[in-house]
This record gives sequence, structure tokens and C-alpha cells, in this order.
Amino acid sequence: MSRQPDFPIQIFYDGSCSVCATEIEHYLRQDHGGRLIAVNIAAPDFNPEPFSIPLSSFMYELHAIDQAGHVYRGVEAFWAIWQAFPSSTVYGMMGTFINMPVVNPVARLLYKGFASIRPYLPKRHVCDSGTCRIGKKR
Repeated sequence: MSRQPDFPIQIFYDGSCSVCATEIEHYLRQDHGGRLIAVNIAAPDFNPEPFSIPLSSFMYELHAIDQAGHVYRGVEAFWAIWQAFPSSTVYGMMGTFINMPVVNPVARLLYKGFASIRPYLPKRHVCDSGTCRIGKKR
């Protein structure tokens, strides 16, 4: 993949997508070092302009942006997230596996397939504000 992320990294996820939000919640529960910051792009107050990335791009695939401003997209964003857990053997193996010459193109293809069906996945409708915010204190 590319260079090691400069933590913390911001993870831009669709909080209205139940699969997406569940995945990001999983990572945040394991992040005890504050290396991951979740940003819900479905929140009414989300503004993509400071990142110079159109909302449609954020909505199409997972994005992560590190402290140095490096942008990771799709499979690469997952790889960057997994780097937040250096002591995890599982995430370390997943990061190595996803970088293998045969595996990486297949993973990218599978991710594009997922991204194309993601808008049709079940939506979250359980939040009072209309969108869910991971980590929001009530």
C-alpha cells in the first residue's frame, strides 16, 4: 500500500448505512489510543469543502485522511484503519494479505462491487436527529 498513516486518522463513513456504521463502531470500540476519529458524512452539518473532496466521492467509498493530509480510499482506507492497531496480529495479517499482488486487485474489485450496492443496503432509522453519530454523547 502506501506510506504508514500519521495518526490520528479521520474515517469518513455514511452513518445512515447500517453496515458501514456497524463496521466503524467495531473499530472505534477497539481504539483505546484515540488513533481513529469517526466523521459521519450523512450528518446534516457535514461539509466536504474543507477536504476538497466532493460529497459524492465520500458517499461512493470509504475515505480516511491522516494527520498529514494523506487521503486513503476504499481498500486502502481499511488498510490505514488496520494500522491503528499495531499490536493486533489479526489486523497485521489482514494488512499484509490485502497488499499481496494477487489479492489486492481482487479486493479492490470486490470493494467496488460492494460500493455499487451500498446505497441499497438497510438504512439506520433509530436516531432522534435522523442520522446517527458514532460516539455522540446523549
